[in-house]
Amino acid sequence: MPILPIDTRRYGTSELLEIFDEENRLQKLLDVEAALALAHAKVGTIPQTDAQKIAEMASTRYVKVERVKVIEKEIKHDLASMVRALSEQCGSSGAYVHLGATSYDIVDTANALQLKDALSVIGKKLVEFKGVLQNQAGVYKATVMIGRTHGQHALPITLGFKFAVWGYEVSRHLQRLDECKKRVLAGKISGAVGTQASLGEHASEIQALVMERLGLSVAEISTQIVQRDRYAELIGLYALVASSLENFATEIRELQRPEIAEVFESFEAKKQVGSSTMPHKQNPEICERVCGLARIVRSLELPALENMVTWHERDLTQSSAERFILPQSSILLDYILSLMINLIANLRVDSHRMLQNLSITGGRSMSESVMMALVKKGVNRQQAHELLRQLTIKSTTESKPFKQVLLEDPFVSRQLTETEIDTALDPKNYLGTAIQQAEHFAKSP
Repeated sequence: MPILPIDTRRYGTSELLEIFDEENRLQKLLDVEAALALAHAKVGTIPQTDAQKIAEMASTRYVKVERVKVIEKEIKHDLASMVRALSEQCGSSGAYVHLGATSYDIVDTANALQLKDALSVIGKKLVEFKGVLQNQAGVYKATVMIGRTHGQHALPITLGFKFAVWGYEVSRHLQRLDECKKRVLAGKISGAVGTQASLGEHASEIQALVMERLGLSVAEISTQIVQRDRYAELIGLYALVASSLENFATEIRELQRPEIAEVFESFEAKKQVGSSTMPHKQNPEICERVCGLARIVRSLELPALENMVTWHERDLTQSSAERFILPQSSILLDYILSLMINLIANLRVDSHRMLQNLSITGGRSMSESVMMALVKKGVNRQQAHELLRQLTIKSTTESKPFKQVLLEDPFVSRQLTETEIDTALDPKNYLGTAIQQAEHFAKSP
């Protein structure tokens, strides 16, 4: 009976759920056993016909999940149960199944196969997400809005600039993913403690042949397991990506508040319900879901780090934890990435409200622009800063527009004409290279 929301398919895409489902997991274990048998045949340690028989029967068409579970209930060992179930299907060739291997030769290599498929999907979605951000950076490159620091109005930016900032962050994650794959997508056939003693004189060649057939790199050295710094690095990367997605989603949640109301999640007006009791509600529920699930992804980094600690050449503490953290982290990251792709692509933008919000402070958010205009006139920068600090306070306490306060100040009015003050107070004139930076990202490869 399904219990967790991943099991009920509330969360997760069909692609990742299929990669980590029970039957596909069994198939990956069988794929490793098939590759092992064929490698043995290649070096001459078992007959080719027996290897071919094992490879043919190493399929969930013949080896059923249900049969493996029946055996496991009796012998209390999941991998040995798979080996017995496969051997049953191979007749006399079954004698060569799992030859020279230890359980985690098969498990860790199967892990790498599943992660290879998962990272392929996640990588493509990161590329797609970057593309969506590039498109939006181009569309909104000149859409002026207030930039905020400490939750307060700071200086004008553009929405396209904001998308570019996010997009370059995604680009760095793509770089990290490419680097991470080199270390994570590695398998091993090294026997009970890593010495390959059970594999004989062709041990290194057998290991290399297995990984070549499976499209994986060979772990440089291992004990009974591949060392868990590999998985800790991967879950750490997942946590980084999830944190970025939560950051982006949090910004959208903030900007959707009625007091700000600059950008909004899409809302299906004909059917979608925002609240069970308040008919007017249009909540940023997708963003909130992203934020909540990102926290679960991050939380899985701790057990991944703790799994690096093992007694001697291995113990079983990693096993139970990894049955959760590898599928869950991959499935949830892929899912929230899919949510964000759709959310950003269909984001509703109120550029008129952005312009209205720019004027909330009565022009005071342009104080730096006025300061720089004074500096260009030869005024000492520190003197200009202190003067404008005082004038912004006067504008606030007396509820006067900043322009009026500037015009009334004798020092400022001697330095700047009204036209120059108007120019300095226009947010569109103080964007620096924001538009060009958004354009550069939008056109980047």
